[in-house]
Amino acid sequence: MNAITLTTLRREATLGLAAGAAVLLLLSGCHKAASSEPPPAAAADEKPAKAAGSDSESDAKDADAKDKGGGAEGAEEGVSLKPEEIDKMGIVTTEARAITSEPEAAGFGVVAPHETIAQSVAELRTAIAAARQSHSALERSKRLAGTPGAMPADTQETAERQALTDEAALELARQRLSSAFGQNPPWKNAANSPELSALASGQTKLVRVTFPLGSVDNEAPNRVRLAHIGIAQVGKSWESHSVWRAPADSTVPGRSFFATLKSGEVSEGDHLMAYAPVGAPESGVLVPASAAVISAGKFWFYVEEKPGTFVRTEFDPNRPTPDGYFVKEGISPGDKIVTASAGQLLARETNPSAEPE
Repeated sequence: MNAITLTTLRREATLGLAAGAAVLLLLSGCHKAASSEPPPAAAADEKPAKAAGSDSESDAKDADAKDKGGGAEGAEEGVSLKPEEIDKMGIVTTEARAITSEPEAAGFGVVAPHETIAQSVAELRTAIAAARQSHSALERSKRLAGTPGAMPADTQETAERQALTDEAALELARQRLSSAFGQNPPWKNAANSPELSALASGQTKLVRVTFPLGSVDNEAPNRVRLAHIGIAQVGKSWESHSVWRAPADSTVPGRSFFATLKSGEVSEGDHLMAYAPVGAPESGVLVPASAAVISAGKFWFYVEEKPGTFVRTEFDPNRPTPDGYFVKEGISPGDKIVTASAGQLLARETNPSAEPE
């Protein structure tokens, strides 16, 4: 084989190797392009599934927050505390006690100064003494008529005139007394009545009470309950069973009555709340004064519905008693009322994140 033939064969072998290398490079480029295409649909669906999992975690967190009392629903369901939290806050419960109470009409009372009563009594007693003296002088003059010791005619006429004058003054004093203190007072004989003497000396207080028109009957109630104005005095009240009609108060429209009060805890000139029964007794529950809390202008108390869960209940404070409040709705006898640290429960409910003090 000559040199030209060998050279040709070598050239053809070199071209064949180059062609094979080119084919391999082309196949490698096609494979890379195919792998850069978007993933199949099944892989694309994995992302929404992952997002749904995130939403579930968020819902779980919200549920945990509500369970801890941070949401509105937790507030409606009450305050849940652990035993150690209850001890730390000093919460004490008392079983609700059943009581009866009569519906009452509310009015206002003023303690009258005893000086006015004393002056009226003094005028009456002075008029009685003068009338007795002039009457005795007139009777003596009449007995002596026609005897050597008879009085002159003008003297007898003067005695008659004085007796009539003094009798008129006595009647005026009685009318003034009835005009000031009513037509049917509890005393029968004002001249020596122990009740009137006690009022004149200030040992017994005279209270003029007035109720709005239509709230009480025209007749005097059989008793009146009196108390200082203000919630702080809810536990202090006094009953008067000596009540009679009084002249109408020209400054306040309504029905007015007088009541006597022997308590030394009121002073002359004091303004009081007055309550008169206006219906049949009703059954209810006593809410102690220590259980009441005020929030948003309303009155509330807490009831332990189940161990460790305290629910706030609104009530009407317009039926006070010497020991607290008479409540007809929202509570039953035997329910556990929070009577200590109710204010701390309110603070915990309105601010769940606060630690008990």
